[in-house]
Amino acid sequence: MTTFRTVSIDGLDIFYREAGSRSNPTILLLHGFPTSSHMFRNLIPALADQFHLIAPDYPGFGYSVMPSVDEFDYTFDRLAEVMAGFINAIGLQRYSLYLMDYGAPIGYHLATQHPERIETLIVQNGNAYEEGLGDFWKPMRTYWQNKTPENTDRVRQALASKGTKWYYATGARNLENLSPDTWTLDQALLNRPGNLDIQLALKYDYRSNMQLYPQWQVYLRQYQPRTLVVWGKNDRGFLVEGVYAYKRDLQNLEFHLFDIGHFALEEEGDAIADHIRRFLTTHVVKEDTMLAASSK
Repeated sequence: MTTFRTVSIDGLDIFYREAGSRSNPTILLLHGFPTSSHMFRNLIPALADQFHLIAPDYPGFGYSVMPSVDEFDYTFDRLAEVMAGFINAIGLQRYSLYLMDYGAPIGYHLATQHPERIETLIVQNGNAYEEGLGDFWKPMRTYWQNKTPENTDRVRQALASKGTKWYYATGARNLENLSPDTWTLDQALLNRPGNLDIQLALKYDYRSNMQLYPQWQVYLRQYQPRTLVVWGKNDRGFLVEGVYAYKRDLQNLEFHLFDIGHFALEEEGDAIADHIRRFLTTHVVKEDTMLAASSK
């Protein structure tokens, strides 16, 4: 059974979903844009029999608190700080990180700060290489270079309902497989008064993540975290070239591409759950069992 909880982090109420026994290996699920922990609504029960799953909403997303841009510094550094506080507050010591979209920079902040806590990485359309950013990012790069009202408005238009549905529908194998509940809920949350300013602030700050790509790549080369890649290869925002780039730095890499778009869990949730179960059973559950046996 999935439970729905809230914990206070530095005065911020952070909502999270949790399922599975805490005695089992933990997976910390970090959601992307424009969604929330809702994206993991099916994956969590699919794995909860064998794993402990935690999926928080960042400030300004889902059911977490939404302070205004005047009250909270909406940067990826700050979101990572809140998530670090969240991890400490709920007492996580070791965990696998599921990195998707915005969850990738937040997760790599966490991993580079505490590499000893990371058991494995599960990367699903989460970028850490320049090769992964194609023509989709041209308006964003223009916005970063010159934050004029005109350039800001181009980014703002992408936050409307047509843009939100685009993230789900573009590259999908079969539109009839997609529930309209997903983009409808996302858009309802984006339309809350003040949320547009939050999203524009994060879009503008995304450039800071690219500056940290070399640092994250050093982390991958140095620590060689066991990594499972499950990627929708038709994603126009995070190109398949970006996923191949992981092969440069990681030796312990399992690699799967799916003929779908950005939100791979919507069409390939069962297959991804099966890959995660097998991967973690091999690299976490069995190794923990062997360590326990050898210590006796």
